[in-house]
Amino acid sequence: MSIKTKLLTTAVGFGLSAGIAASAMAEEITIATVNNADMITMQELAPAWEEATGNTINWVVLEENVLRQRTTTDIATGGGSFDIMFIGAYETPIWGAKDWLTPLNDFADDADYDLEDVFPLVRNGLSANGNLYALPLYSETSFTFYRTDLFEAAGVEVPTAQPTYEEFAEMAAKLHDPDNGVYGTCQRGKAGWGENMAFVGTVANAFGADWFDMDWNPQLDSPEWNAAVTYYVDLMNNSGPPGASANGHNENRALFKDGKCATWVDATSAAGDVRNPETSSVADKTDFFQAPKQVTDKGTGWFWSWALAIPASSKKVDEAKSFLKWATSKEYFEMVGESKGWVAVPSGTRKSVEEDARRLEAAPFANTIVEAILSVNPADPTRDPVPYTGVQFVAIPEFQGIGNYVGQQVAAALAGQSTVEEALANSQKFAVREMTKAGYIK
Repeated sequence: MSIKTKLLTTAVGFGLSAGIAASAMAEEITIATVNNADMITMQELAPAWEEATGNTINWVVLEENVLRQRTTTDIATGGGSFDIMFIGAYETPIWGAKDWLTPLNDFADDADYDLEDVFPLVRNGLSANGNLYALPLYSETSFTFYRTDLFEAAGVEVPTAQPTYEEFAEMAAKLHDPDNGVYGTCQRGKAGWGENMAFVGTVANAFGADWFDMDWNPQLDSPEWNAAVTYYVDLMNNSGPPGASANGHNENRALFKDGKCATWVDATSAAGDVRNPETSSVADKTDFFQAPKQVTDKGTGWFWSWALAIPASSKKVDEAKSFLKWATSKEYFEMVGESKGWVAVPSGTRKSVEEDARRLEAAPFANTIVEAILSVNPADPTRDPVPYTGVQFVAIPEFQGIGNYVGQQVAAALAGQSTVEEALANSQKFAVREMTKAGYIK
């Protein structure tokens, strides 16, 4: 059976087996998505679902920060612009608890879909009040990508245990070779709670910092935050690429795949792309070790899932559920493996996929990724007790605005437009105002 035939057969099965027959009158659904590699693959394969069901898809493909702005505005106002949104482990439980999303509990009763195959940590992160509100495409933590050839050439020893950030900075400095177009490290600098603050937040955790104390007082002007952000700015100025404050995940992924970075601490979900010889010039020269620690190892690797959710405002819920079932099924992952290679299969979501012999042969690092993801504890993310859950984010509605503002201030410090002290003083003032306005601080 050809790949196209199998895609069609699976699409038909998944349109109908959920009791969602192809409509006599075809519908167009609108999907808001980020421009990440796994989502681009989904767009390439989605015509199989369209052909099988008669429905069509209007893809709205956006840069990550823009996607978050557009979807947040639309969902909060009930705008109804989208039938499906790619959202994550931060938005899903908050929006679900507000009844802004369509519950997906019926998938638990669908034996063909096999929701139990999805790792519990991932399912729980996409639920609120006992209801499931999104289905995951992939999940991730963060670890260190490194160039094996450059480490060997520079005589840098690869750590066998979790290194400290001080040790990591020493490695990056030895590997930094800008005259030959290679930078010691590439880290997120683009402002945004889900961009630079994803990395900076885990550095802050490593340095013993907290977003809030047990009474919800912001702690952004603490010595720990100062030490973490000073470290980050110095690391990037000494060993990073020029213009780093404009680089987010996708920009750094491209730099690393093009051979421009010796190290990169970022999402485990990028490993398949980086190790894929069809898409990366350093596929056979890349390996991984843990994200660094400093005064603690708590919260040093983030937790995230990119998932598909249906806004409560959608008028095409049946068609949207049909697509969700198709796009996150076991069969979909197999389609990706057969059409793109098993190294390119979305990671960290389904147990059966991660245990598939084809996956393990193509991606021998797959078990390492799963173990890293399952080791994350969002309920215990920091050295000191805190009132919140979340590793690189705080699971309260106010965090999005606070995190974005702090991200802008940190990006300004990285770009030399302010000092670290000024950036953190501004961040503290903003966070106190927002938390007081929201009633957390009396």
